[in-house]
Amino acid sequence: MSFVPFGDTSAWSDSQAVDADPGDIIANAMKKERVIRDIVAAQEDLKTLLSRIKTVQGEVDKLTSGNQTLQMYIDNLTKQLARR
Repeated sequence: MSFVPFGDTSAWSDSQAVDADPGDIIANAMKKERVIRDIVAAQEDLKTLLSRIKTVQGEVDKLTSGNQTLQMYIDNLTKQLARR
């Protein structure tokens, strides 16, 4: 896999755009703008999902702790009943 050097703008420019008419240049700019908007929207969606994941993980941790407490309580009751 090879990467384009940082200063190289060929990834963002069309080599034929120099000779193209202004309509094509505008159309290409609009396409790029649409792609950038889509990327930003996808990033926002990912941030929302990450936030939800963190919230759910916190709930899972609370439930796990509660389950451990209940299991300890059940074990203690079982031991007390076994002694009788």
